[in-house]
Amino acid sequence: QVRLVESGGGLVQPGGSLRLSCAVSGGIFSLNDMGWHRQAPGKQRELVAFITRTHLENYVDSVKGRFTISRDNAKNTVYLQMNNLKPEDTGVYYCKYGLEYWGKGTQVTVSS
Repeated sequence: QVRLVESGGGLVQPGGSLRLSCAVSGGIFSLNDMGWHRQAPGKQRELVAFITRTHLENYVDSVKGRFTISRDNAKNTVYLQMNNLKPEDTGVYYCKYGLEYWGKGTQVTVSS
C-alpha cells in the first residue's frame, strides 16, 4: 500500500518562503515520477511542479523562478521550495506519486 504524507505548510506573509515535503512509503519511489498540485478555494486542482524519475523538472508558468521541486531517492521524499510567495499561491498542496496515488494535502496560506 502506497502512502504519502505531506508536511511544511502554514501561514506566511507575501514575499516569504516555505518548504513542503512529501514522504512516500510502500512503493518504489526512485522509479516513479512525482508531482505537486494545488487547489485554491473554488478552483480546480492544478499541477504546480513535476519531477521525473530522471530528475527532469517542469513548472506551471505562474511559479517559474520562484518554486523549485527536488527529490531525495535515499529518503523517498520529494520537496517543493517556495520563495517569494504571493497571495494567489494560497491553497491546499497535494503530492502525487506516479499516476494514481495522492497525499491528503497540506494548507498553504499567503496573507499579511
